[in-house]
Amino acid sequence: MPDTFSPPFSDLLGAAPVAEKRPVEIEQHGIKRTDNYAWMRDDNWQEVLRDPSRLAPDIREQLQAENAYYEKATGELEKLREQLFEEMRGRIKEEDSTVPFPDGEFAYAVRHRAGGEYPIFVRTPRNGGTETMLYDGDLEYQGEDFFHIADVTHSPNHELIAYGVDRLGSEFHDIRIRSIETGEEFPETIHSTGGFVVWATDSRSFYYVERDDNQRPKRVKHHIVDTDPADDLLVYEEADDSFFLGVGKSQSTEYILIGSSKSTSSEYRYLPADAEPGTEPVLIAPRLEDQLYYPEHAGDYFYIRTNADDAVDFKIVRVPISDPGRDQWEEWLPHRAGIYIHGHETFKDRHVRLERENALPRIVVSDYDQQDVYEIDFDEAAYQLSLSVGYEFDTNNLRFTYESPATPEQTYDFDMETRKRVLRKTQEVPSGHDPRLYAVERLFITAEDGAKVPVTVLRLRSTPVDGTAPLFLYGYGSYGVTIPAWFNTNILPLVDRGVIFATAHIRGGAAKGRQWYLDGKLDKKKNSFSDFANAAEALQELGYGRRGETVIFGGSAGGLLVGATLNLRPDLFGGAIAAVPFVDVLTTISDPELPLTPPEWVEWGNPINDADAYATIAAYSPYENIRVDIDYPPVLALGGLTDYRVTYWEPAKWIARLRDEAKGGPFFLKMHMEAGHGGSAARFERMKERTHEYAFALKIFGLIERAPVTHRIDGA
Repeated sequence: MPDTFSPPFSDLLGAAPVAEKRPVEIEQHGIKRTDNYAWMRDDNWQEVLRDPSRLAPDIREQLQAENAYYEKATGELEKLREQLFEEMRGRIKEEDSTVPFPDGEFAYAVRHRAGGEYPIFVRTPRNGGTETMLYDGDLEYQGEDFFHIADVTHSPNHELIAYGVDRLGSEFHDIRIRSIETGEEFPETIHSTGGFVVWATDSRSFYYVERDDNQRPKRVKHHIVDTDPADDLLVYEEADDSFFLGVGKSQSTEYILIGSSKSTSSEYRYLPADAEPGTEPVLIAPRLEDQLYYPEHAGDYFYIRTNADDAVDFKIVRVPISDPGRDQWEEWLPHRAGIYIHGHETFKDRHVRLERENALPRIVVSDYDQQDVYEIDFDEAAYQLSLSVGYEFDTNNLRFTYESPATPEQTYDFDMETRKRVLRKTQEVPSGHDPRLYAVERLFITAEDGAKVPVTVLRLRSTPVDGTAPLFLYGYGSYGVTIPAWFNTNILPLVDRGVIFATAHIRGGAAKGRQWYLDGKLDKKKNSFSDFANAAEALQELGYGRRGETVIFGGSAGGLLVGATLNLRPDLFGGAIAAVPFVDVLTTISDPELPLTPPEWVEWGNPINDADAYATIAAYSPYENIRVDIDYPPVLALGGLTDYRVTYWEPAKWIARLRDEAKGGPFFLKMHMEAGHGGSAARFERMKERTHEYAFALKIFGLIERAPVTHRIDGA
């Protein structure tokens, strides 16, 4: 039960800013709708992404009024936010390092210094010795409101680094090059990139992806060090705005791989990593709708993970590099329904794949003749496995990580020949963490149509399952993204105050395979929302929370989930938190000028050309379906001014309309005026942003005065 209870924020009702209505009539497929808040989208929004100072004064005034209202309404929570931040910070080892990855005569690592906000990239001789600083994020930071390091990549001869930095939050990164020995910067700056480079074998040139003005990755270019980027050679240009372009290198380092993909189709080209400038990349197989493929290289073959031939959960084929067309694809690992192959890697003598069956992951190691095949898995009810393959191809060492909601991340080096594993690192929790204090459970909730929805639960063992504890329910459910059962130190301050934390692995994600994803997109998208609502209600009925003290949380497409589920069953919830929420779906997906709209049509449908898709989206888009017949709980929406993925005006419009039309509330908007989709890139600032979400939830639960349980540092 809460320590104290009163209707949250009840003393502030009626004090919110009122957004001006400027009606705009929109007509599609003979259907008219009115948008009173379309004016919040600045006419020069593309310029605002690059320079937030260009925002129109009336829009800035509205957003600042929203921030001021939020700060006033939640001022009493400032002390709690500070306490939550100290608890979060106390759970991370401030001076820490990754386990170094060997590469030739050196080993490379990323570390942080105590008090530092940004990563530091370093190397040492392979067998130990003096550390060389490659890139110091704390020193490179120049006091900007936003600073993000996309990557720091060393050349094959270990003499140069290339790094990508975004100083606005718009995800346009500048690439620079530096000598490792002297620290000297080369004169050129490559603008409008994704921030990642792929070095050619010569160590004097690299490949990168250039973005257009709409933030779409459109062109792979080849840059020669110490030359003008204006002279960079175009290697490949993607003509279809619905496809994303990427470039990488095979684990063998022999081939550059250029991929064009969307969620339903992919196409790859390759060229030797030592190819002469101007070499035309070779097409592996032309793109086909509803067919995906992802190549890796070993020996004379590409090993390709694909859903071709109705292999819904994927199979693996191999094909000679000399003749890679589909007519030469040879089945190497057949499709097995219900066993989802969601990743694979190649080494000189071993193939490694990540599989998931019934929402649990495993690693499978095989030789290329498939005579020696074995699995790596664990016994907890829910856990996460990840591969960290490093730089080397001719090795028996496989690095992977294991973690669970209660178990800190463990990094293992695994000998694929002897099958012996060595624990290289366990994530430290300086303030203390005893996994035995927690219960991790995997439940299966029955959906409306009988599907079994996995739900991962984390709670203190001392927290009762009798309907008296509050519930914090998280979900995403789009793009086939699987929310991992990982160790998240930031959520523990809630759990340690007696809150039950649950993640619903709803359809639209791929927790139970690709069909699980397909059953939660396009005209089946409503399954995601009903799964989430059913999960909340079932958890309450089972004693994991209760109405009025259940808060739902989701970000980006998970914000759509929150908004749509609120419209579906607002009576189930005591509060809702939507971070950078995709809530104006119908308008956004009807605008091909927005950066992500064309690639999104395969996920949601195209309401411009398809009347059925229009009707489907119009029926669930949160902005269009606010109810007037029932009270809504308090809602907190968070946005970023330079966010090109979910633009700032979506949460701003949604909150304005909720405030005007819905009963209940109150409804808050917190707009980050100097950041984009991911919020701050500084590690401590990110924690501070999380405290706003969690303090809001604790206010709903009436637990702002409750102290967390105490952990013994030795875990005894």
